[in-house]
Amino acid sequence: MAFAPTDTLFDTILDFLASTPTPEQIIAYQPPEGLQQRLSELLEKNRSGGLSTAEQTELSEFQHLNRFMSRLKLKARQKLAL
Repeated sequence: MAFAPTDTLFDTILDFLASTPTPEQIIAYQPPEGLQQRLSELLEKNRSGGLSTAEQTELSEFQHLNRFMSRLKLKARQKLAL
């Protein structure tokens, strides 16, 4: 199992935003497959109660970044609706 540190997700999102995406590109954004797979692993371990402290922190960071991107996508949809 490959470990993808949360700063990789953070850096991926920063790189995406630094590319000055259009509202449509923001709405369509999905993290790379490897990061999505890591999130799935963490969620499964969380359901079974087997997360280490470091993994709990990692999952929390994933969740914070997910909320950020959800709100950004909402703002992009609102901008397109104007």
